Amino acid sequence: MNTQNSEEQYSSQPFAYVLMTAAYNEEANIAKTIESILSQTVLPKRWVIVSDGSFDRTDEIVQDYAKKHAFIHFLRMTRAPGRSFRSKVVALRSGSKQLDEVTFDFIGNLDADVSVDPSYFENLIAHFRKNPELGLTGGFVYEEKGGEFQSRTSNRAYSVAHAAQLVRRECYEAIGGYAVLEFGGEDWHAQTSARMKGWTAEAFPELKIFHHRNTGEGDNLVRHKFRQGRMDHAFGSNPVFETFKCLERIPEKPFFIGSIARLMGFFWSYIHRDKRPVSAEFIAFLRKEQEQKLSSLLSGVWRHSRFQSS
Repeated sequence: MNTQNSEEQYSSQPFAYVLMTAAYNEEANIAKTIESILSQTVLPKRWVIVSDGSFDRTDEIVQDYAKKHAFIHFLRMTRAPGRSFRSKVVALRSGSKQLDEVTFDFIGNLDADVSVDPSYFENLIAHFRKNPELGLTGGFVYEEKGGEFQSRTSNRAYSVAHAAQLVRRECYEAIGGYAVLEFGGEDWHAQTSARMKGWTAEAFPELKIFHHRNTGEGDNLVRHKFRQGRMDHAFGSNPVFETFKCLERIPEKPFFIGSIARLMGFFWSYIHRDKRPVSAEFIAFLRKEQEQKLSSLLSGVWRHSRFQSS
């Protein structure tokens, strides 16, 4: 594929997208991610890759690619001591400033440890064209298990993973971009906010995102699940819904213990009355959605039990 010709061809197309990536010590994966984008049938108009205080070869690798491809912009930030789930979005917000003078229709995040098929972003744009109400979209995350990539058990059509997603510009501006949150969950916050503003959010299972480092791999898995429980509380998740959700995710690693850890994280924050960084309107909207899902689930169980007993 002639990258230069592709860049020139795309510059005249009516639908343009831009990407942002926050990378922290990703020398093992960042080249795969960049090559994945260079192979896209529709290239981004600009791609800002932010090195969030990396101290391995991440900067060197990205800079080498940026010298060869004008649409790739490199930015280095100095990370504050210690790890924080806020750091990623802080880096993305800094990178977004390099998009101010660019005209685009869609803006998206791409994690620094994933790769996608060559038609991935072209297909996402096609979905936007088909549905004018679609505000945020992406694919399903696949992780390697037993030597082959398999769909992540938590994948849902109504839940768009942040790993490789696009947001319609009008929707992105309406929700105020990605939120900086102590326990993470910027993807969940973005799609819930989008639905609050009247947009739809949908993930498409046929569009695969290959994650080259399994979720939670860089951290202790039990601690990772505990943090997710605190995140759920921060968003105002309904306690009954949270319990059912954790029960549903018992098959996820670490089996059973992970669900208990997530539930403990939730009730730890609940008992300590931790402050929530979201509005009362956001909590009310989220809980209404959860109550509808819970009602649908319980109704399905009741119908099944009646069928079994008849």
